[in-house]
Amino acid sequence: MHYYRYSNAEVSCWYKYLLFSYNIVFWLAGVVFLGVGLWAWSEKGVLSDLTKVTRLHGIDPVVLVLMVGVVMFTLGFAGCVGALRENICLLKFFCGTIVLIFFLELAVAVLAFLFQDWVRDRFREFFESNIRSYRDDIDLQNLIDSLQKANQCCGAYGPEDWDLNIYFNCSGASYSREKCGVPFSCCVPDPAQKVVNTQCGYDVRTQLKSKWDESIFTKGCIQALEGWLPRNIYIVAGVFIAISLLQIFGIFLAKTLISDIEAVKAGHHF
Repeated sequence: MHYYRYSNAEVSCWYKYLLFSYNIVFWLAGVVFLGVGLWAWSEKGVLSDLTKVTRLHGIDPVVLVLMVGVVMFTLGFAGCVGALRENICLLKFFCGTIVLIFFLELAVAVLAFLFQDWVRDRFREFFESNIRSYRDDIDLQNLIDSLQKANQCCGAYGPEDWDLNIYFNCSGASYSREKCGVPFSCCVPDPAQKVVNTQCGYDVRTQLKSKWDESIFTKGCIQALEGWLPRNIYIVAGVFIAISLLQIFGIFLAKTLISDIEAVKAGHHF
């Protein structure tokens, strides 16, 4: 015997329009992500030549933006239409996808904690791969520069990692002006300078290693991130809990609305 909130089973308008409002935010955010991603690709000429994506050896940050946009747009659309049209199939798709994403996030967090050495090695490989492609994509370049400036680090494990890039390599075969240097984001900022000196890293690695820390960051970004996480563990945990609660709330709304719709349909058979 099933219990419903009403003497006669009916679909709750509160849950229906609350779920619609919940999903309209996802849908609009998905539209924004897709718009920004497609605009970035058009600026780089990728839309006219999609093979540029496959030729990039590192990761194109725009791809991640577009992937997030597609997921949010699809979920938002399914949730909005499912709620308004009281479509059980779309609501189950929305609910099932949110549940899947929730457990994937939980699994990634647990595995990252249990296999820290493996995660560290994968991140090193990922970072080194993108160092090689630093000059191949402006968005990738900006991402690495932002990471190095924010964490006051240089390279994966140190400035010498920039030998992996053909422009910064110290070998005799290189004729680049940036040879034996590092990107400007590795430089220790000078408070007296109001304009960023993009050439501050030129030839810095031709000096003695003992003098490097006078002009550039010598700590690797992996060590910097490992130090950042314990200092900000409460912020990270708070963000994770907030996202989880939002997902659980969406699952609750969808499941409740599905139950109401099924109850109404069952009542029509009598």
